Amino acid sequence: MLKGLGGLGDMAKMMKTAQEMQTKMTALQEEMHNIMVVGESGAGLVKATCSAKGELKGLDIDPSIFNKDEKEVVEDLIMAAVKDAQGKASDRAQQEMSKLTEAMGLPADMKLPF
Repeated sequence: MLKGLGGLGDMAKMMKTAQEMQTKMTALQEEMHNIMVVGESGAGLVKATCSAKGELKGLDIDPSIFNKDEKEVVEDLIMAAVKDAQGKASDRAQQEMSKLTEAMGLPADMKLPF
C-alpha cells in the first residue's frame, strides 16, 4: 500500500487497527447495557439484576422475608444481592473486554478503559 515510504506503511496499518479497536470498543460499551447478570442473597430470596455496566435494573424479593421485626435482615439481604450482582457485572465486563483484546491480537489481560 505505502511501499517505499518506510515506516509510514506500518503507521497507516497501526492507525487502521486503532480505528477498528475504537469501533469495537464503542459497540461493546453499548452491548454492556444489554447484558444482564443476576446476583442473589439469602439462598435466592433476594435477587438483583444489573447490566454488565453495573447499573441496577431490578430487584426480586420473595414476600416470605417481609417481617417487620426483621427489617434489618431484609435490608442486609438486599444490599448483599446488589453487591453480588455488581461484582458479577464487573466480572462479565472484564470477560467481554478480554474477548475483544484477544480478537485484536492484544494480551488478554490488557486493561483498557471503559
